[in-house]
Amino acid sequence: MCGICGIVNQDPQRPVDLEALKAMNTTMYHRGPDDDGMFVDKGVGLAMRRLAIIDVAGGHQPVHNEQQTVWTVFNGEIYNYRELNTRLEAQGHQFYTHTDTETIVHAYEQWGEGCVDHFNGMYGFAIWDSVNRKLLLARDRMGIKPLYYALSNGTLVFGSELRAVLAHPVVTRRLNLHALAEYLACEYVPSPLSIIEGVHKLPPGHILVFDAAGLRVRPYWELSLASSEEPSVRTEEEYAEELRDRLRESVRMELMSDVPLGVFLSGGIDSSSLAAMMSQITPGQVQSFSVRFEDQSFDESSYARQVARHLGIQHSETTLEPRVMLELVPKLPDILDEPMGDSSLIPTYLLCQFARQYVTVALGGDGGDELLAGYDMMPGHRLMNSYQRFVPRPVRRLAASTLVNRLPVSMNNLTFDFKAKRFVDGDGVSPEIRHQRWLGSFTPEQIGQLLTKDVRSALGSADPYQTVRYHWSRCNAQDMLNKVLYLDTKMYLEGTILTKLDRASMAVSLEARVPLLNSTFVEFATRVPMKYKLKGMTTKYLFRKAMQPLLPANILGRKKKGFNMPVAKWLNKELRPLVTDVFSESRLRQRGIFNPQYVTGLLQEHQSGRKDNRKLLWTLLAFELWADRNLYCGSMA
Repeated sequence: MCGICGIVNQDPQRPVDLEALKAMNTTMYHRGPDDDGMFVDKGVGLAMRRLAIIDVAGGHQPVHNEQQTVWTVFNGEIYNYRELNTRLEAQGHQFYTHTDTETIVHAYEQWGEGCVDHFNGMYGFAIWDSVNRKLLLARDRMGIKPLYYALSNGTLVFGSELRAVLAHPVVTRRLNLHALAEYLACEYVPSPLSIIEGVHKLPPGHILVFDAAGLRVRPYWELSLASSEEPSVRTEEEYAEELRDRLRESVRMELMSDVPLGVFLSGGIDSSSLAAMMSQITPGQVQSFSVRFEDQSFDESSYARQVARHLGIQHSETTLEPRVMLELVPKLPDILDEPMGDSSLIPTYLLCQFARQYVTVALGGDGGDELLAGYDMMPGHRLMNSYQRFVPRPVRRLAASTLVNRLPVSMNNLTFDFKAKRFVDGDGVSPEIRHQRWLGSFTPEQIGQLLTKDVRSALGSADPYQTVRYHWSRCNAQDMLNKVLYLDTKMYLEGTILTKLDRASMAVSLEARVPLLNSTFVEFATRVPMKYKLKGMTTKYLFRKAMQPLLPANILGRKKKGFNMPVAKWLNKELRPLVTDVFSESRLRQRGIFNPQYVTGLLQEHQSGRKDNRKLLWTLLAFELWADRNLYCGSMA
């Protein structure tokens, strides 16, 4: 695992700013403390930081072809590289390393831009073709690894993190107001936007080409759920058996490592299934790690311990105490280079930091909910259809105003009042907007009250749900629930889940892998009919059935809890001095983005117990902490 960056001038006579390239690379030291490397030619410079996983001694980057006309810097893993190397050697290619990085070089020589069609992996890489003076950037299909870029006056700057791109002087730290609106609605900035004007994320499954003809971005792969809606004669038992086989193969491929490896174990079905497969493949060698919470409504550690005992694996856990949280919250901008309003970043970082004491690579269960219908919103949509069909609109309005919104407020994890209020908030809007309102933070109406008059004027009629509507319209499936899965995969999975995992793990120089997003498993999951994913109101039905021979019944029957922390309570206690300072009227007025009266109202409602505003307040806190570190005065201009 690495951090990569580079500078390419369209004019070859224009020399690369070497000091800027070094500065960009230095910002990503945490991504690769083991080694660094640089390649500089006419008008081009590539650089990288390396965390050595494969061919520890011989994997120095950048890597080149036999004639040294093709160079690459690479962040990630190509899991099928040995198979590809055999094919490439048969075509006459000669290898001088044992790394998967060199596979990329020769695959490009053999198949050109189509090389990405052959890779099973997680990656963000850059290839410089000196003969054609062409740069190729590529990002993996699911967006596991990040890649940012900016083009200014004929100079393309790219990097694994936003902070690397911002280290180049051609990039101005100007706030992207459209991205801000989408951040407030989603709790993250969805691709291809970034929070900085002029800087973009390369979307998952896309390549970028930059040469004398200019810059071009195109998809090379698209998630398709249409086949899951085609008639099938296969039984659920056959699907369950194939799920086990595909998962076992994906885990086997992702156990590839020359350094110690473990698994994040929460006691949920995803991580427990990975641990079960690992214990079959490498019996007696599996190490698992979890985080314990003192607040029992958030704690899952007993389930993790049960699974570890059941599988006979070595288990270790750490505790997230308020003291630890207080130390970590001010460090959020050091972990994240873009604001993200998901408080589970804190326990994720702590888990990665803890695991890094024992291993260099850890497997995580991310992706199963998006592929196999694991979120509570899935039965929620089904329930909403019945609610709207059988309950008259006037009665629904009365229920929302007099019953649900008067429920006592609880600050515990995923309580009935929280779910009920979210549910009625999704009534009366289209399915994609309903889903985003359930999952996200601020509504458009709230955003209008939150932003100052000047920001609203500059923002104009920008739609905070623009990216939501875009992806919904592009899904080739017809079933509404399939479209929801597509939306979650394109947005929430990449924007929050994978971003959180990448930044938290790389901040402590740990490589995190996600076998449920391996191409082998994804290809299967997209073919599974919805009736086997969500059966009645049972989420992830097929996954539960498939794992019955391997996991305890109470683990398989558990409802999803989520990797959350007691942020609602901490905002009123341990975090109270911090939020009081960050949300002070003087600071907010000086920034000029948020209406101080509205923010004060949110805080007072929460601290008095009248409303649970945890999501809104944390979304604002994450942005303000990020802005303190990354925005200059007048950065909205």
